[in-house]
Order: sequence, then structure tokens, then C-alpha cells
Amino acid sequence: MAETNSQRARVAKNPRAGRRPAAAEAARIEEIFARLAAANPEPKTELGYKNPFTLLVAVVLSAQATDAGVNKATPALFAQADTPAKMAALGEERVRDLIKTIGLYRAKAKNIVALSRLLVERHGGDVPRTREALTALPGVGRKTANVVLNVAFGEPVIAVDTHIFRVSNRLPLASGKTPEEVEAGLARIVPQKYLLHAHHWLILHGRYVCKARRPECPRCVIADLCRFKAKTI
Repeated sequence: MAETNSQRARVAKNPRAGRRPAAAEAARIEEIFARLAAANPEPKTELGYKNPFTLLVAVVLSAQATDAGVNKATPALFAQADTPAKMAALGEERVRDLIKTIGLYRAKAKNIVALSRLLVERHGGDVPRTREALTALPGVGRKTANVVLNVAFGEPVIAVDTHIFRVSNRLPLASGKTPEEVEAGLARIVPQKYLLHAHHWLILHGRYVCKARRPECPRCVIADLCRFKAKTI
């Protein structure tokens, strides 16, 4: 996927984000992803979904919520509405009732119904396959768009959430003050053969091993390659 002008501008402000790693650092990065790949060869999203549309809805619902919490609410929702047309027909009030266990459910219900209507009106009921078209939908930001592009359509992009932001800065892989800086940095340093699954390896590593409050370094497969000063070993 082509680099945007805004990405290039951010790199210009942060030269380190755009610098290709030296040989030793490239070897370290290669080894990090080789080990993560060996530990989990085919990583998957933990969100439950049926098709690209239900994936999009699940990711929108997951903002400031856990995947487990989303997965408790979506089976009943998707049983009634697994296409944009059905979701739009279901209406905001009914969607609210079905997702009220999820944080910010009122705003999310409004966005889900609105984006469903736009998918029908502008895209013939299909989920678009470009970031620009996805982020034009209500409630869909860059991170959500990247998840859909990666999981539903196999695009080698990285959606930087809090876990990936933390892991990338801790190890470090690509350091940055914003998710966009980290995303741009990772896009440059992750070896191409690992780029498709890099998103899931990093998010799962951050969720279950490199935790925010106390990383579980003794069981980390890349602990010896990590330069985090507060390691627990």
C-alpha cells in the first residue's frame, strides 16, 4: 500500500522512524519475528466474526472494550443482522439493546447503523477495500481500517493499538510518540515475509506476555532480545 504524504511528513520530523536498520539491528528484528512466528505460526484475531462486515462491526465495538466483552454481545447481534442492509433495518434502538453490555454502546450503536446505511448507499452493501473509503465511515479510524484490511482482505498492514504501541516502544522495535509514528516505523523495519502477521504477533504478545503493569519476562520467547530496562528477569 502506498505511503501517504502525511506519513512522509511524520518521517521527516522523526528521521529515526524512516531510517533502515543497520545489519546487527536487522538481524535482531529478524530473530524477534522468527521466534514469534515459531511460537504461533498462524495467529488469528480473537474477535468473533462471520464476514468482512461483521468483522468491521466487531472492531468498531472493540474500541475501549475487550475482545472478550465484544464476543459476548455480538452473537445475538449478528444472528439478527450480519449484512449492512439487515443492520440498517434493525435500527439504532434495537442495536443499542443488543450491545448495551459494551462500553460507549450508545455512540457505537449510532455509528454502526450509520455506517451500515452508507455501505448500502455508497458501496452496494460491500465493505470497501481501501483505507480511505473505510475511514470515511462513521466510527472508523485508521486503526479499525487497518484491522479490517489485514484480517478480512489480507493486506500486510499493522494496526497500532495500545498493546502494539507498548511492545514496539519497549523492545524497542520502532519507537514513536504516536501510533502513526510507530506504524510508519514498523512498516519500514519488519521483514516483508513477516509483515502480514506482524499485527497479531505483536498484539498477542502485548496482551498475554508483555503486559502493561508487569511484563511476564520469564516466559517471554524474545526476552534476551529485549532492551527494556524494567524487565522482570
